[in-house]
Amino acid sequence: MTILSVGEASPAVQGTNEVVAKQTNCALSLGDLQTEQKNDKTATIDSISSLDLCRIINEEDATVAQAVETCLPLVADAIDIIVPRLLAGGRVIYTGAGTSGRLGILDASEIPPTFSAPPGQFLGLIAGGDYAIRNAVEGAEDSEDQGAADLSKLTPALGKNDTLIGIAASGRTPYVLGGLKYARSVGSATVGVACVRPSAFRTFCDVLIECVTGAEVVTGSTRLKAGTATKMILNMISTGSQIRLGKTYGNLMVDLKISNEKLRDRARRVVRMAVPSSSVIDVTQDDVLDTVLAQCEDNVKLSILVATIGCSPEEGRSQLEAASGLLGAALNGN
Repeated sequence: MTILSVGEASPAVQGTNEVVAKQTNCALSLGDLQTEQKNDKTATIDSISSLDLCRIINEEDATVAQAVETCLPLVADAIDIIVPRLLAGGRVIYTGAGTSGRLGILDASEIPPTFSAPPGQFLGLIAGGDYAIRNAVEGAEDSEDQGAADLSKLTPALGKNDTLIGIAASGRTPYVLGGLKYARSVGSATVGVACVRPSAFRTFCDVLIECVTGAEVVTGSTRLKAGTATKMILNMISTGSQIRLGKTYGNLMVDLKISNEKLRDRARRVVRMAVPSSSVIDVTQDDVLDTVLAQCEDNVKLSILVATIGCSPEEGRSQLEAASGLLGAALNGN
């Protein structure tokens, strides 16, 4: 999919704009959405054994990855508009209501410890505020104005280097629509994640991922297949963007933050896997490895560079900075 500039619509979108415009705030009435249809395959789940019930749910879940696979080019497009904005100091903000909002907050909260991302680089907003993370605040999703207002309160203000990812299984949640409209008005990039097609997001997104997961096991319960698809897509967007920023070396998590004993153990294993046997410093010895980590202030990427080529931590920091944080380039002297 070609990335669209603000205000531009793709041919596919242009063909549906007239239909969407005739609706209120939604591309379709709620009852018409794919996620709201009755699933004939699960019609008897209240009268079968627990094992058979689990089998049916598992069979339905197995279709989610196939639905996500059809959206991979669009997920890649989202990564490609996010990365340059992150490099320019921008942020990724997730906005959603209910399950969608909670999934955004979950993904955003896991990026700093996994990749040592700067605080605030990934943010999650949910209709109803922090209280809604653990409690249902169902009416909060009905206000477009509140979706815009919550974004307007961000510090620093939302801008051209930021990307807003609006999440709604229905593709029509007013709170999310209000946020997307506001983001476009201030020049931010916009990405939509929905589980229906067509969605009301179509006129407000630079990249729109409409992952159709179909009727739910329990009719309308989008925390199930739609929620699973949403989590998979958000995982790919955030992980993919961090990989593109050099937060991994191969598939090793070299920018993890050592914040507990589990992560310290993982950091030791990562250093040992990344440092070749021909390295200047032998990190197979626990005391030597821990000394290197301590000298590098628990910076795993820096520890790998120091152990491999034998430079000082200060020299290693300079080399990593010159390589834009890419460990492979620093090790190759580029």
